Amino acid sequence: MPPEWSSSSPELLLAVDRTSGRPLRAQLEQGLRDAIRTGRLSVGERLPSSRELARTLGLSRGLVQECYAQLQAEGYLVTRPGSATRVAAGAAASPGTAQPRTVAPRLVADFRWGVPDLKSFPVQDWLWSTREAARAMRTADFDYGDPRGSADLREVLAGYLRRVRAAAADPEHIIVCNGYAQGLGLSLRVLADSGVRTVAFEDPGSPAAVGAAAAAAGLRAVPVPVDEHGIDLRALAATDARAVVVTPAHQWPSGVALAPERRLALIEWAAERDAIIIEDDYDAEFRYDREPVGSLQGLAPDQVISLGTVSKSLAPALRIGWMICPPDLAEPLTEQKHRSDRGTPTLDQLALARLIESGRFDRHLRRMRATYATRRTALLAALAEHAPVLPVTGLAAGFHAVAHLPADANEHNLVAAARTRSVGLYGMSTCRTSRAATPPQLVIGFGNVGERAIREGIAAVRDLLADRP
Repeated sequence: MPPEWSSSSPELLLAVDRTSGRPLRAQLEQGLRDAIRTGRLSVGERLPSSRELARTLGLSRGLVQECYAQLQAEGYLVTRPGSATRVAAGAAASPGTAQPRTVAPRLVADFRWGVPDLKSFPVQDWLWSTREAARAMRTADFDYGDPRGSADLREVLAGYLRRVRAAAADPEHIIVCNGYAQGLGLSLRVLADSGVRTVAFEDPGSPAAVGAAAAAAGLRAVPVPVDEHGIDLRALAATDARAVVVTPAHQWPSGVALAPERRLALIEWAAERDAIIIEDDYDAEFRYDREPVGSLQGLAPDQVISLGTVSKSLAPALRIGWMICPPDLAEPLTEQKHRSDRGTPTLDQLALARLIESGRFDRHLRRMRATYATRRTALLAALAEHAPVLPVTGLAAGFHAVAHLPADANEHNLVAAARTRSVGLYGMSTCRTSRAATPPQLVIGFGNVGERAIREGIAAVRDLLADRP
């Protein structure tokens, strides 16, 4: 799509060589032809006015007008009364120079995990909060600012996290970051600088994400098994780790909550070993048939770095997250953030602050809880109809479930066969460090799948779920 300009003339980089001996008009014509043929100027794109281009290049306006007229006669340009000169249809780069577009096949249902309902992003509320934030921005807010992030947002986040997550949140110890991945990377680099050499993580969990962040920080990453009560503390104690990444409120991907006695034991382990717990508080806003589980950080603020984002509550594209830091790690983490990128975009931070303090964020979450609860019910109903013997767990919170396939099922074959029927299914094997497909399980995300698509998708693979491929 060609750019649409305001009433001011667009800029265009062209050059003429007055020492070459070649006529200036010929140079200008050739420069424009080349720009159009190579795709620098696309079909429909507006050219500068003859007056503006003449001023920019130090040429006479008449020479530029003659150049435009010649290229119009050759079919490169088109001019209509009352409109700017534009690149004519058919005059752009030849098809052989264009890169082919890869179009992903349309799926009946894509049960991809970790994605919220993208169509439900509160566009009007976000536009309102952005306008309000921009209108109230002080001159100083346009500078680089505090690498920890906007003081306004940190204050609002502290209040929100104390209220909703029972966190021990102090604005002075909150750092705004660009999502979970950056928060994890910053945390591991600071811990490596402090002498930590090994970080543990849940298995199954996020081996790729934790492994990449650990490798970048020069740390060794070791998996620790998870059972129906959460991370295995005996297995953790058997490692030499002095840091561990956990998802205590809703374990990824099994969906279990860390049992109360293990929460206390994990905190005791951290205190005895002088270790740090990195808490991924990734979708705690969405719960259904259980009581809310508070943040682990609220129990041990000196031992826990708590990471949160709006990727699940609003949309991943916003790339806004936060870290609640132990007081003695706040300064080194701030320095790491400063060296990393000088800070997260301020206008987006202020817009999020306005969204939360206005109550619009809470209203959106209430709406999305109802939406996900309805989709959860639709998924359970579809599975009960088409695969009634298939056990399903992990549905107490969030927007994914775990389907436990028969022991002799081939997880990889099932996933591949479902794709031929335009249904996206995803195996638990990708969440395991070993990549083992046993026991065979599916992680079924329903956050970005409508009720009709859920029903049609499960119906399309009913025999695959029942026939033990």
